Amino acid sequence: MHKLLEDAPGKTLLLLGNEAIARGAIEAGVACGATYPGTPSSEISLNLFQISRETDLYFEYSTNEKVALEVAAAAANCGVRTLCIMKHVGVNVAADALMTLAYVGIKGGLVIVSADDPYMFSSQNEQDNRYYGKLSGLCILEPSTLQEAKEMTVAAFDLSEKLGQPVILRTTTRINHSTAAITLGPISPRQAGGGFEKNPFMLVTVPAVSRKLHTRLLERIEKAVALAEQSPYNFVQGQGPLGIVTNGVSFNYVADAVNDLKLNGRVSILRLGFTNPAPKNLIASFLAGKERVLVAEEGEPFMEEMVKVAAQEKGFALPIAGKGKELFSHEGEFDPALVRRVIAAYFSVLYQEPEKLELSDLPPIPARPPNLCAGCPHRASFAIIKKAAKGKEVMFPTDIGCYTLGLLPPLNAADFLICMGSSSGTAGGFARFSGKQVISFIGDSTFFHSGIPGLVNAIYNNHDFTLVILDNGTTAMTGHQPHPGVDMEALGFGGYNRIDIEKVIRGLGVENIAVIEPLKVKKSIKAVEELFQKPGVKVVLSKELCPLYARSLGKASNRVFAVSDKCKNHRICVDELGCPAMYIQDGRVKINPGQCTGCAVCAQVCPENAILPAK
Repeated sequence: MHKLLEDAPGKTLLLLGNEAIARGAIEAGVACGATYPGTPSSEISLNLFQISRETDLYFEYSTNEKVALEVAAAAANCGVRTLCIMKHVGVNVAADALMTLAYVGIKGGLVIVSADDPYMFSSQNEQDNRYYGKLSGLCILEPSTLQEAKEMTVAAFDLSEKLGQPVILRTTTRINHSTAAITLGPISPRQAGGGFEKNPFMLVTVPAVSRKLHTRLLERIEKAVALAEQSPYNFVQGQGPLGIVTNGVSFNYVADAVNDLKLNGRVSILRLGFTNPAPKNLIASFLAGKERVLVAEEGEPFMEEMVKVAAQEKGFALPIAGKGKELFSHEGEFDPALVRRVIAAYFSVLYQEPEKLELSDLPPIPARPPNLCAGCPHRASFAIIKKAAKGKEVMFPTDIGCYTLGLLPPLNAADFLICMGSSSGTAGGFARFSGKQVISFIGDSTFFHSGIPGLVNAIYNNHDFTLVILDNGTTAMTGHQPHPGVDMEALGFGGYNRIDIEKVIRGLGVENIAVIEPLKVKKSIKAVEELFQKPGVKVVLSKELCPLYARSLGKASNRVFAVSDKCKNHRICVDELGCPAMYIQDGRVKINPGQCTGCAVCAQVCPENAILPAK
């Protein structure tokens, strides 16, 4: 039995934050889950997927976040409790559905997890998704601890059903990927079946209907304001003439800083966990009698603005600050030292930072930049494409996945990236206006997610570029989750269909296609060179399993390679591939047998055939 299914209220388990959220959904009786995987939210999905194999919970890895939310919206309107999970930029993809779903509402509880990523540990931007709550009129709950993350998940389902609309559970990486002891609660019965009641003049959003729905949404927001004012997730801690308003993990740093700076009795803290809509009366009550207030929040000045509005409406004249040059930045995530330093400065507290440890006698920590794994077929694909395009002036739009690391030397095969699926769309614009040959890269999962429309556009508008689809058989970057092109039978799961990427490409009308096996270097180079001679839209489909995924399927190679005495130290293998299994020792190229996967790409590029299978 999956550990999150244990019905033992009061028992304590050591859980990852994402596991705590998944457990909260189970305790709430979740019956449906949908997602597109994205760090830092991925483990919520993994646990629910595993649980769905043991129970009547329905869970799916959807094609993208918009589709996931559409599936979730339908399930919730059939009366079943539903969890929809995505990372912060995934909400951008789902936003079209989200905005109108706020009008339409739901019958069964619908909780949308938005996992934000301050400091961009695994993301292309730091956007603050609290503004989606304000834009859509939906409630936002923000936990400060992992225990609260579980409890808020349960509360979010109740709140959703009370208001008849989705609720956003907004987390950050520090909540998602921390570990803590979590006390379990009771598991509510799951209502796995549902039913849909037709009511087209409240559910089909033509303008006449939507006008009524907008009025209803505004009424629900007013109801939500009253709930926010009384929410136990909004509370005041401590007392004193100085005030700090905070949320999320920042609350923990603030509480510690107040104690460390010996400000107890001088500072009171307003912790907001129900952050949208703003509990303005509660905020105004907190501000009354304060000499000055600091707002400590990661990201944008979302709460700072609401605090200033509350002060203005009540006619309070006191300094209120949060973001500023000498205060908190819009960038990155907080840490205890930063919060302590800003609080001390803002409240004019004498504070001596601890002396830094003397480390000058220690060697520097070796740099460990991100890199494609040893044996990754993407490395071979990049080398093949660059060989085939040698002598041409080329630019490389790329996309989001492991292969984004083609950015790094010696591969140097990434010139432009904005979002999932953008490589197939931007390639058309660059083909028209850059004056260069355009070769764009996209992964198999990303192709299904949002790459197909750009390819359709290119075919329709007769663009002239090459799209390289790197098909490694899985959604590798976020942890080997399935996508529509994955062979689910190989994973032991029945009941799924498999979509053939090559058939999709040909079905769209692409005639110039080269299907290559990138570990067969010379044959692949020749096929790509011939393809490059043709005009219009061209597609290279590079098919080879991710070696880590292949290992999990029992399909990994057992052979390893070594550099023989025939090596003349040209270092082409290192300079063109940069495989992490290769290193230089005593001025000579070596291969680490513990890392080598036996892909043999280095052996194929060696001019002396000096790289051979190890005995």
